Amino acid sequence: MITRTGSKAVTCLLCQWRPFSVSYRRLAEKAPLPASGAPSTPTPNSTPASAPSSTAAPAGVDPKKNAVNEALAHAPRGYGKKLTDFTPTPLSRPIGMHNPPNAGENTGIDKRTLKQRRDDFVNYDKHLVRREQLTDKFARPYFRDWRNMQFHKGKTFLAPPRPFKADLSLYFPNLHGRTIAKGDPSAKSADTTPLLEGCASVVTIFSSMWAEKQAQTFSSKDANPVLHEVLEANKGRAQLVQINVEEDALKALLIRLFVGSLRRRVGKENWNKYFLVRKGITDQIRESIGVLNNKVAYTYLVDHNCRIRWAGSGNAESTEREGLVKGLHRILDEMKTEGVTDSYVRKAVVKRGPPRKE
Repeated sequence: MITRTGSKAVTCLLCQWRPFSVSYRRLAEKAPLPASGAPSTPTPNSTPASAPSSTAAPAGVDPKKNAVNEALAHAPRGYGKKLTDFTPTPLSRPIGMHNPPNAGENTGIDKRTLKQRRDDFVNYDKHLVRREQLTDKFARPYFRDWRNMQFHKGKTFLAPPRPFKADLSLYFPNLHGRTIAKGDPSAKSADTTPLLEGCASVVTIFSSMWAEKQAQTFSSKDANPVLHEVLEANKGRAQLVQINVEEDALKALLIRLFVGSLRRRVGKENWNKYFLVRKGITDQIRESIGVLNNKVAYTYLVDHNCRIRWAGSGNAESTEREGLVKGLHRILDEMKTEGVTDSYVRKAVVKRGPPRKE
């Protein structure tokens, strides 16, 4: 008697035959469980559990974040526990990245080959990491940044009373984008690090018209005329750099459509110092340099070695404007003492650990 194999039976057999299944391969690679009562011995490929951190994450801060600056530990964020009350305090520690920046970093461009993309696609561990990133992104309240604006108009921190010492300061990251320079081929792809090297720079970061007006309270001619007097008297050694961050593709397109009016407002001498950045600013970078609210402007004083010596957020107070000018004078004096010229080359620095307490 001949029995015919039905389509359902064939389908079941095909479902059981999965030679390329990532899950089955992972189960096969796992070491067998120890017998009852036998001590468990780690396998050579196993990774020991990381030691617990000596500093616990404060309330409102996600403990899964890689770097939580102690100076900004209690500031409101777009994730974590919602705060009902907050009063900004002056920065007590330097903020920034621990490693010096280099041109070509943080571009947001995927440079992987097809083979690398295929290998990452079938890598189960990387799938878990990506899944965790997406879960964290979708779990963030959409209006949290707007709600945090109720705390002193979004001011995240107060500027320090004096600039940070050079040997204790951390680095401003490299950001990649487009300038509004006209007819310059390099405008299509520009990095901030080559521009900041060898100059004392006032850097403002904003992502909306509201935030840009906040940045102008620190750096505009009307709000801080003394700052522009110093910039004018030290052309080539001091500069104002503006970074407009717009991750939304449609809004970025609108900015490029009206770039003509933007050029007229900024001035021809500042076209190569106005950046339009869309990608590359990760959560780790935002956490390190204190950009904790996308709707707020942040102002930095960066020295000739790309180190953040002073920082402010939100609307400027009179003491903060004075502190910005004094800090700029101090960096210019340091540059004069070190003999910084137009051909200055930033010294190579090895990787650093967390900033030590003063």
